[in-house]
Amino acid sequence: MLKLGRRFACALVAVAAFAAPAWAQTTLKVALHSDLKIIDPIWTTALISTHHGNMVYDTLFALDDKLEVKPQMVDKWEVSPDKLTWTFTLRDGLEWHDGKPVTAEDCVASIKRWGAKDSMGQKLLGVVTDLSAPDAKTIKMVLKQPYGLVLESLGKSSSNVPFMMPKEVASTDPNSQITDATGSGPFIFKKDEWKAGEKAVYVKNPKYKPRPEPASGLAGGKVAKVDRVEWLTIADTSTQVNALINGEVDLVEIVPPDLLPLLAKEKNIKIMVTNTAGRQYAMRFNVLHKPFDNPKVRQAVLYGLSQKEFLEANVGNPDYYKECKSLFPCGSPLESTKGWEDKISGNVAKAKELLAAAGYDGTPVVLLHQTDTAGHNNLATVAKPQLEKIGLKVDLQPMDWQTLVTRRTKKDPPDKGGWSAFFTSWGATDVLNPVSAAFLNASCDKATFGWPCDPELEKLRDAYASESDPAKQKAIAEQVQLRVLDYPTLVPLGQFTTPTAIRTNVDGLLRTPSLALWNVEKK
Repeated sequence: MLKLGRRFACALVAVAAFAAPAWAQTTLKVALHSDLKIIDPIWTTALISTHHGNMVYDTLFALDDKLEVKPQMVDKWEVSPDKLTWTFTLRDGLEWHDGKPVTAEDCVASIKRWGAKDSMGQKLLGVVTDLSAPDAKTIKMVLKQPYGLVLESLGKSSSNVPFMMPKEVASTDPNSQITDATGSGPFIFKKDEWKAGEKAVYVKNPKYKPRPEPASGLAGGKVAKVDRVEWLTIADTSTQVNALINGEVDLVEIVPPDLLPLLAKEKNIKIMVTNTAGRQYAMRFNVLHKPFDNPKVRQAVLYGLSQKEFLEANVGNPDYYKECKSLFPCGSPLESTKGWEDKISGNVAKAKELLAAAGYDGTPVVLLHQTDTAGHNNLATVAKPQLEKIGLKVDLQPMDWQTLVTRRTKKDPPDKGGWSAFFTSWGATDVLNPVSAAFLNASCDKATFGWPCDPELEKLRDAYASESDPAKQKAIAEQVQLRVLDYPTLVPLGQFTTPTAIRTNVDGLLRTPSLALWNVEKK
C-alpha cells in the first residue's frame, strides 16, 4: 500500500507539473500616478477614476489611434434624412458582470447621467428632445436641430467618458457617487480586495465578447490577456522605479524625466509614451468668491504667471514639454495664439496695474496644492511666488490629490473649507475644442468646479457645436479664446508628455489618451 501510495503521489505531482501552465494565473502589477479612492468616473473627472472606468466599463463608441470615432458596443446606426433622428443598435453578446444582458434602457440611463455632468454631454442633451429605448437593443435619439458632434460626444475618450452602466446604477443622482462598479467591460473590479491607499484589483471577465477588429487606441477588440491586474499604491516615484527594477511591479505609469537615466541602464526595462497627443497644464479659478469673482483680478493672473517656469519645475526635460499660448493644443486644428501673445510671460508690471484697477483688497488666494502626483506636485509651489510678486496674498494648502479632488467640489467660501484656485492637467484630446473642454463650460451651476457663469461664452460654444465647416469652427474657437481673456476661466500652462516604463516581458500596451490594459500580455 505504501509503494502504491508513493507512486500515486508521484503521478499526481507529474500531472500537476504538466498541467500547471494551462491554469497558472498571470498577474500584471502596475504603479499608477495616484491612489484610487473614487470609483465613479462620472462624478469626478480625475484621471485615475477614468483609468478605472476603462477597466470595467464599455462605451457605445470610442476613438482609435488616429482619433477617429469607431463603434464599440454599437453594431450599426442610422441617421434620418433630416439629420434629426439617430438610431443605434447594440451588438450581440453584451452582458453585465452579474450575468444580466445589457439593454438599451441601461444605455439611455447612462447617457442621461453622463450628460448631466460632462461638458460635451450637456451640450448634446441640450439639443435632444427624446432619448428612448424602443426595444432591448435599440437606442433612439431625436434632436430639435441637426448637431454635428453626436458621435464625437458618445465616443469621447477622456474625462468624463460616457461609460455604460446598468440602469439601476446609472439612475444614481449625478451629484452622488456610485458604489456599485458593475460594468460590461473586459475586467471585473474586485471590490472585496480594494484597499484605498494600498491596492485595487481587477480580474479578467471570462464572458466578455470583444469586437473582431484589432485593438486600436480605445477602440477595437478589448482582449484581456492577463488574468489579474493589481494597481499598487506607491506614493514615491523613486520607490516605484526601484520596484520596477527589482521586478516587484511590471509597469510605472509616469516616470519623472530626472529618473529616466537610471532606467536607461536597465536591459529589462523599456520606455514609451502612451499618450502621444500629450496633456495640457491648467490653473482653474473659482469665480464664486473673492478675489477671483472679479474678472480683472483673474486677468492680472493671466499676465503675471510665467508658463515656462511651470514646465521647467514640473517636467524639466524640454524633450517632454512645449510652451503653448493657445487654449487649444498646439499641433491641433484649432491651435491659435490670437490675443494671447503677451500673456503667461511673467509681465509683473501689467499684472500689478490690473490688480490695482480691480481694487484688490488683500483677500487671500486659497491655493490647493497636491503633493503626491508626479509631474504636478510643483505647480502650486511655482504659482505661489509668482502670484505674490504681483501683489496677491496666497494661502498655500497642501494635500494629496484625492483629497483635492473632493475638496474642489465644495462651493463654500475659501476661509470656510472652500478654495480659490487649483492646478491640474487635461489630456489634449479633452480640450480639442470649445465644447469638449470642461474648463470652458460657463453654464453657471451646471459647469464643473469653479462654476463660471458667462452667457456670451455659452453662445459661442453653442455656435461651435452647430457649425460643421472647419474654417468657421476655427473662427468661432478664436472668438472663444478672445472671450476667455475678458472672462478668464482658466490659465493654460503649457503642454507635456509623460514617459511610461515597462518591463520587457510585457507587450501590447496601447497608445491611448488614458490608460488601457487590455491587449497587454505578460510573458
